[in-house]
Amino acid sequence: MKLNAKELVKLILTKEALTQKELVEMLNEKTDKKYTQGGLSRKLGQGTITYNEVANVIEVLGYDIELKKKQ
Repeated sequence: MKLNAKELVKLILTKEALTQKELVEMLNEKTDKKYTQGGLSRKLGQGTITYNEVANVIEVLGYDIELKKKQ
């Protein structure tokens, strides 16, 4: 399954029964950067979110990013 950043974040939020607003609050508590719900939504929608920002999202949601060589 190949997902873009927006789909990945939505999938994890649904799995964890969290809202985007709750994610933004978690990010603001655990990172030095100030996120807003509108700003995060815009970055996800436009595909301009950086790898580091996605890594922060994944981290605060309790997941790891794993690279696996294709078979």
